[in-house]
Amino acid sequence: MSRKTTTISAIAALAVATTMFPSGSNAVAMAQAATDHLAAPAPDAAPELVPDSIAYESAEVVQPLPAQTSETPTPILTEAGSLAELVRMVDTDAPMNAQLHCLAGAVYFEARGEALAGQLAVAQVIVNRTEDGRFPKSYCGVVSQRGQFSFMRGTAMPKVPTGSPAWTRAVAIAQIADKGMWEQQAGEAVFFHARYVRPAWSARKTRLAQIDTHIFYR
Repeated sequence: MSRKTTTISAIAALAVATTMFPSGSNAVAMAQAATDHLAAPAPDAAPELVPDSIAYESAEVVQPLPAQTSETPTPILTEAGSLAELVRMVDTDAPMNAQLHCLAGAVYFEARGEALAGQLAVAQVIVNRTEDGRFPKSYCGVVSQRGQFSFMRGTAMPKVPTGSPAWTRAVAIAQIADKGMWEQQAGEAVFFHARYVRPAWSARKTRLAQIDTHIFYR
């Protein structure tokens, strides 16, 4: 029975009571009972919860991006169709630290007259040596090691004409080798010599490749 129907029934009962007992206490009692019946909820009825008002909140949902950390890999230029194209893509005007300058200097003095593949192979030998326990752990240490590079003046590198196109290419090659941007032909070589000489130590090494005027060994 709805609350409206109950109310009508209670009013009707009150009217009947006052008609039958116009001045008696029974009329009051019946009216009170009807009123109490109105106030009391049904035993099994759950209370109806109605909010005072409904508020709508509009907010942009944004998924945060992961923070850049030191472990995040640096993007590598791998879209070049050739080594020559990659060399042109490298920013050679970016500042260089001393180690990268030593690597570029070795490429310039040792292989600037060779094709880019030959220059990269020379640079890769220096990179490989820094990862080999028989050699120094830095590019400058490898290049300045006595008796290893004929262009060195003791432990000093000659002055480089930094405005030349050959130096610009050497800088690009050094960056490519340093970051491992291009697969080169010398592999894991840690020794090389000019092809017009045959040093005694070459007979004890494993020959890996000949690129332009150099032969590379492991």
